[in-house]
Amino acid sequence: MQKPQWRVVWITGASTGIGAALALALARRGCGVAISARSAPDLGDLACQAQGLRGELWPYPLDVTDAAACSATLDRIEAEHGAVELAILNAGTHRALTPETFEVAAFEALMQLNYMGVVNAAVPLLARMRSVGGGQLAITASVAGYRGLPTASGYGASKAALINFAEALKLDLADTGIVVSLINPGFVRTPLTDRNRFSMPFLLEPEDAAARIIRGLQRHRFEIAFPWRFVLGLKLFRLLPYWLYFPLVRRITRA
Repeated sequence: MQKPQWRVVWITGASTGIGAALALALARRGCGVAISARSAPDLGDLACQAQGLRGELWPYPLDVTDAAACSATLDRIEAEHGAVELAILNAGTHRALTPETFEVAAFEALMQLNYMGVVNAAVPLLARMRSVGGGQLAITASVAGYRGLPTASGYGASKAALINFAEALKLDLADTGIVVSLINPGFVRTPLTDRNRFSMPFLLEPEDAAARIIRGLQRHRFEIAFPWRFVLGLKLFRLLPYWLYFPLVRRITRA
């Protein structure tokens, strides 16, 4: 039987959506996967779904906004299962904000979870990976971080910060043996996107998203973005001057 590419994986934001689909897909490939999220019962339910698969899911409840807890959780995982060879920092949330609903606390909460939640786990992970001379770190951002979009002044800003963070890490870690990947999904059916009250183009199921992500990780791709037609359109938007970009996006989003 072929050995898994990664013996020990750590996924944050693993209880639902893309994180849960990734955990199960990697367990099917024989990986041992430490799964973290705030809800212990949800993690336990997910671990039960992996029974009978080649690999295992190991629940480690965690609030990624707590930096000390992230470091302590990594200590526990590595003490109990060995070095983390692949980490997918996937925890995040979404909240649409309009001028009528702006409040400082909402922006702070989005940045604390979406951005600092990644940083809190990445710092101890990178220290361990540098000490052993290798490893793989994947960061889940979003195509919403490419440019400003309506109601995304909080969410999009947090994802734009992650994109910049991953790009900088790619350069800083170029000679360390650590592989950095940036995951930029389009619309994927999750509890978060279920809140949306608008048509979501090229909507994917979590299992499809997980398969695309794993293929990209296996190939050591830096950016893993999908679906390609949606991504291509948004990347073209990045090239537009403001005088064209703003009226075009307003027209599209109002339609």
